[in-house]
Amino acid sequence: MDFRIETFLCVCRTMNYTKAADELCITQPAVSQHIGHLERQYGVQLFTKTGRRIRLTPAGALLRDTMTVMKNDEHKIALRLKSLKNPVHTLSIGVTMTIGEYVLPHPAAVYMKAHRETNMHIHYGNTARLMREIDAGEIDFALVEGYYPYKNYEHMTFRSEKFIPVCSSSHVFSRPPEKLSDLLTERLILREKGSGTRNILERNLAVKNLAVTDFPHCVTVENMHSIIELLKEDCGISFLYEIAARRELEKGTLRAIELQDFSMTHDFDFVWAKGSIFSQEYRRICSELTADSRPDFV
Repeated sequence: MDFRIETFLCVCRTMNYTKAADELCITQPAVSQHIGHLERQYGVQLFTKTGRRIRLTPAGALLRDTMTVMKNDEHKIALRLKSLKNPVHTLSIGVTMTIGEYVLPHPAAVYMKAHRETNMHIHYGNTARLMREIDAGEIDFALVEGYYPYKNYEHMTFRSEKFIPVCSSSHVFSRPPEKLSDLLTERLILREKGSGTRNILERNLAVKNLAVTDFPHCVTVENMHSIIELLKEDCGISFLYEIAARRELEKGTLRAIELQDFSMTHDFDFVWAKGSIFSQEYRRICSELTADSRPDFV
């Protein structure tokens, strides 16, 4: 990649010419010259300056996003060229916790058996973290349950899952709940900020002019298994994907809370960098994983 683009991307990271110069081990005038060259080349202004602060223009943001994808693709090409003597290819997939624990194992197993020449590295993280890893080129694509800026990424729906309120089968309400607001006296057990499960809950509460903070007692847990165990011990209520609690629901240790004003499903999506030269390859792999999906698998 052109060294001037490297300079531009460094300035985008630091938003400071001096810091970029230090990081690149060049002079600040050289940084200015590189940026000026790109502006003349493309005929646009890349940064605006207010006092000592600089900001990306819309053209600058577009160039940053495009060149970031190209840089990540270039790195992947280099790795593949180096591995020509070794036919083994490593596929890096990011998954959110619920998907990784309750959804992905079966389709991943089928895919690995059909492609024994492919190694697989499965990264776990919440939706926010996985989107950052896509941006940084650290993973090929991700399978997420949470919200993300759809226009900024290419995506493909894996499948839809029910999102339900749940409690212990032995839980006793002060009065039978009929609406979402009737649950506000309960202790809420929920995932951490940035997780798909929490984002979906917060958006659904907002539709009813409610928020997590309207619950008097909350417990934040960064592991779905722990949330389910706490529910089984009748420590509160929670909102989660039905597939995560399916075994417990079938066994009768947990039960869904039926509400008149709460019924939803949400898509699990494959997501990857927009404009990547590997898009067709990712779409083919994701299609194969989707075909191997088994909705009743837990």
